[in-house]
Amino acid sequence: MTDRSPWWRGVTRYQWLVLLVAWMGWVFDSMDATLYVVVLTPALKELMGAATTGDAIAARGGLILAVFLIGWAVGGVLFGVFADRVGRTRALVWTILIYAVFTGMAALSRTWWHLAAFRFLTAIGVGGEWAAGAALVAEVWPARARIMAGGVLHSAWAVGVFFAGAVNYAVGPYSWRAVFLVGVLPALVALIVRRNVREPEMWHEAVAKRRAGAGAELSVGRVRELFRPGLARSTVVGSLMAFVAVFGLWGVTYWTPVLIRNVPDAARIAESATVHRVSAGVMILNVGALLGYLAFAPLTIRVGRRWAFFVFFLGALVMVPVLFHTVRSYAHVLWLLPLLGFFTNGIFTGFAIYFPELYPTRLRTTGAGFCFNFARVFASTGPFLTGALTGLFGSFTHAVTAVGMIYLLGLLLLPFAPETKGRDLPA
Repeated sequence: MTDRSPWWRGVTRYQWLVLLVAWMGWVFDSMDATLYVVVLTPALKELMGAATTGDAIAARGGLILAVFLIGWAVGGVLFGVFADRVGRTRALVWTILIYAVFTGMAALSRTWWHLAAFRFLTAIGVGGEWAAGAALVAEVWPARARIMAGGVLHSAWAVGVFFAGAVNYAVGPYSWRAVFLVGVLPALVALIVRRNVREPEMWHEAVAKRRAGAGAELSVGRVRELFRPGLARSTVVGSLMAFVAVFGLWGVTYWTPVLIRNVPDAARIAESATVHRVSAGVMILNVGALLGYLAFAPLTIRVGRRWAFFVFFLGALVMVPVLFHTVRSYAHVLWLLPLLGFFTNGIFTGFAIYFPELYPTRLRTTGAGFCFNFARVFASTGPFLTGALTGLFGSFTHAVTAVGMIYLLGLLLLPFAPETKGRDLPA
């Protein structure tokens, strides 16, 4: 007989606490990742000189975004291994501290390459936090509620981007440096995690087997094991799916502030009003993103992982040219941004659900961290490519549309993705 009770029935206070602290870590992870995007233009104008052209800002801004994604990949892989070896909670604490401290230090930049260096170091923490938080929730929450908990966890990204827009709205007109200083606040979350969250029992059991000398196959955190028979297909396909999503997000969606600055009437309004427009646009986009994050989990329960990914890849493929080629006014942008955010952002809930299901406990954060983050080394070309193609095509909209074709690759990968609907987490 089918259990029709609410998915949250029977969840303990401690399990809710784990979800809350992982959610908060991901909120501020998202906020600190996004702060650069909303201040990109004024920051680079000051650091490169007021006479710098828009094409030069786009190219240098894309390069810094690419550096950030490489740092994200490095942090994701390193802290994925770290979390499997020494614990999910410890990894969560260290990654939050890293991205908070170096976001604040970006306010001290004196040249564009100072900013690039601080963003690289910020990204190491940003990349490492996701795998630790996703594995922690997956291992602590009961199986019947795990999928919906994963959806709730990833909704934090939209809230974080919304916060980034709100911070820029409040202090951006005064100073882009003040925007980065606000990014230090998430360090407080690390204290909450350190005091209140313990390591999952599943992780302790895996460590106990390793210490008991269960053999090399039970070693913890070894990346090469992700490519052994039985796991190699999941690792390759999962990494490529993440590559598509990340390439599209940073190569398309995160350029929408530039789109807002280039609508036909933008040149006739004051810079402070433009800052408010950009902030409002980012927040509106993330209304759609939040709905997408929350929609993915029930959709995947109903139709399976692969069909849910199909819906979101297809929606992103359609929405990119619709937004960037039909926009005529700021009001028009605000109507379409939530739809873009729904698909290009919402798809990331799938990875929080899907990747932990592909790997056994001893490799869970190593595998999830590798798939979600290693592809960022290659996806880092997305924002850089958008900036470069803008100069080549002579059109920002054509450049973004070309980059947005990457979602077609996502659709082509899905027949090779293992379906995990209805399976328990591998022990």
